[in-house]
Amino acid sequence: MSPAEGDISRSLERLHMTIFSQCFSPCGKFLAVGNNLGQIGVFSLSSALSSEAKDQSKEPTAIIQAHAAPVYSLTSSDRHLISAGGNEVKGWLWGDVCKKGCAVAWCRMAPSSRNSLDTPEINSLVLNQKDNSLLLGGGSCHIHAMDLESGVFTMSLQGHEDYIHCLSLREQQREVVSGSEDGSVRLWDLRMGAQTHKIEVYKYEECARPQYGKWISCVATDSDWMVCGGGPTLALWHLRSVTPATIFPIQETQQQVMFYQDMILSAGQAPHINHCQINGDLRAQIPSTPCAIYSLSINETSQENKVLTAAGSSSRVDVFTNFRYRAFSLTFT
Repeated sequence: MSPAEGDISRSLERLHMTIFSQCFSPCGKFLAVGNNLGQIGVFSLSSALSSEAKDQSKEPTAIIQAHAAPVYSLTSSDRHLISAGGNEVKGWLWGDVCKKGCAVAWCRMAPSSRNSLDTPEINSLVLNQKDNSLLLGGGSCHIHAMDLESGVFTMSLQGHEDYIHCLSLREQQREVVSGSEDGSVRLWDLRMGAQTHKIEVYKYEECARPQYGKWISCVATDSDWMVCGGGPTLALWHLRSVTPATIFPIQETQQQVMFYQDMILSAGQAPHINHCQINGDLRAQIPSTPCAIYSLSINETSQENKVLTAAGSSSRVDVFTNFRYRAFSLTFT
C-alpha cells in the first residue's frame, strides 16, 4: 500500500468509526476507549486538560489492536484495564497501556451456549470488588462470573431468553441487575446464584412503546432505585415495590444512563446528553458531536481531571468539564 492509499484508508476508518466503550484509569489521568475496529485508544487527560494543550495532546498516546471484533465493553481493576471483544476477555496492565507495543497480560474465553452455532459476543462487563470477580453479559443470554485471581469461571446465571445488553451492580445488596433483548430486567442474588425478580418493562402501559420494541438497552441502579430504557421509555423504578415512579419525556431510544448527584444523565439515538431531574423534568439537553451516543463516563477518581466524556458514532470523544457544555473533543486518529 502506498502512503497515499494508507492516508485514504485511515481517513475512511475515521469516517466510519464508532466508539462503543470507555474506561478511566485508577489514577484518573488516562482515558481508554474501544472502537468498532477492535482497537483501544489511550488518551492522556492531564495533557488534554492542560492550559498549554495542543492538538497533539488530544490524540491517543497509544493505540492497541486489542481484538479482532469490536470492543463493546471496557472496565478496570486496580492494576488492569479489561476489554471484551467477540467472546474473549483480555487484561492489560495500566502501567503498560500507554506504551506502544503493549502486550496482553492475560486472555480468557467466555463459556459458550451449547445450542448456539455462533460465537456469542460479550457486550457488558462489571467488576464486583466484593469478591474480586468479573461479571460478563452478552450474546450467550447468560451472565458469567469470572474470578480475576484464578481466571476460572465460577458461576452462570441463566434465565434471559435473548441477548443481554447491560449490567449494573448493586454492591451493597450483593445483586446484579441485567437488561435484555427479551424485554425483561432481572435481579440476581450473587450469593445464592439465583434470580430474585423479573420485571417485564414493556408490559407496563406507561412504559410501553411497541413501535420501538421491547428490548432493554440501558440500566443503572442507586440503592433501592433503578432507571432503565430502550424500546420502552426511560423510567425510574422503585425496586422494593417494583413499580415505575417517574417516566421521562424523552422520545429517542436511550443507550446509556447513569445516576449523578440529584440528576439522571442519559444519551442515545440523538446528538445530545439529557440532564433529567428525579421528578421527571428535563433540565437540559447538551449538544454532542456524535449523532448517536453509545458510551457515557464520569471520571470520579480525580478532582483535577473530573470530566464527563461521551462517545458514539464518531471518531471524536466529547469532553465536558462542567457537564453543561462541550469543552473540546479528543480524536481517535
